[in-house]
Amino acid sequence: MKRPTGQLAALPTAQGGLTRLAADRVRSAGIGLEPLLSEAGLTIDQIADPDRRIRVGSQIAFLAAAAEAIHDDFLGLTLAEDFDFRDLGLLYYVMASSETLGSALSRASRYSRMTNEAIVLQYREANEPTLRLTYSGVPRHIDEHQIEFCVVALVRVARGLSGRQFIPKRVSMIHVRSKGRSKFTRLLGTGVEFGGVADEIAFPAGSAGWALVDGDPKLNRILLKVCEDILRARRRTAGAFRIKVENMIAPLLPHRQGRASVVAEKLGISERTLERRLGQEGVNFSKVLQDLKASLAIRYLEEVGMPISRIAWLLGFEEVSSFSHACRRWTGKSPRELRRSS
Repeated sequence: MKRPTGQLAALPTAQGGLTRLAADRVRSAGIGLEPLLSEAGLTIDQIADPDRRIRVGSQIAFLAAAAEAIHDDFLGLTLAEDFDFRDLGLLYYVMASSETLGSALSRASRYSRMTNEAIVLQYREANEPTLRLTYSGVPRHIDEHQIEFCVVALVRVARGLSGRQFIPKRVSMIHVRSKGRSKFTRLLGTGVEFGGVADEIAFPAGSAGWALVDGDPKLNRILLKVCEDILRARRRTAGAFRIKVENMIAPLLPHRQGRASVVAEKLGISERTLERRLGQEGVNFSKVLQDLKASLAIRYLEEVGMPISRIAWLLGFEEVSSFSHACRRWTGKSPRELRRSS
């Protein structure tokens, strides 16, 4: 099935380290790299220059193409297991030089967009601190590998910085996986949930106060100034409003809450304003909702072990027959026909 890349052409950028790690895996497998890069709108020259930023949409598309080419359905996890923390660049050093894990996670929350402009980290300090990952300017529902890399990488970095091999209290990710959960529980513990309402890591009680192995207050002050200078110099990327709405709808669907009124409330605007702003982009809420459901249906049907009844539920349908009718309306094929053609 064709991967959605067209509408992402001018959206947020990333340092591209994850793309380059995946490219190395493709080369190691003896597979031609250029066709996969081309499919994602990338070139050899782009990934050969470590200082050249890459569109996040292209990174997501390339990871999907690479995973398929090397037959690794868990590529994001695979790459996160053994990457060098220093590949994160300045973000890693400003975290590592912090005094406590809580301050390191807070720094990550403020400066993570230097590394990837599409991923916004939201840190909440509490007895059990949490780190939530939200997408800006890129549809969350098209991604699996990048978010899985980020979640596993953040846990690994927190372990390395604190010198503690802890298990998160809870890890949730919005996308659905029908198999392979044990691969994640091995690294993240049994509290891993797919199809959750948020991409989020809950850290152990009291962990915000853990001292870091390489804490260096003087270095941290210097790096904070550098990071603030970079933030001021970089123009923030504003995602299309439609994408913000899509990212809000996706986790609401299984709960049959994907309505304009609910989305508007969560965005802090009126339903009328919601429709007006979508109208400025040439769509209305109903079209956004149906297009999103159709896109998710295609992605879920690629998971051959996932029952069609579960897919219907994930998309907010009460009956499989209703989902089947909708699927024919979207694609001209039944769910089973679509699955066979994938």
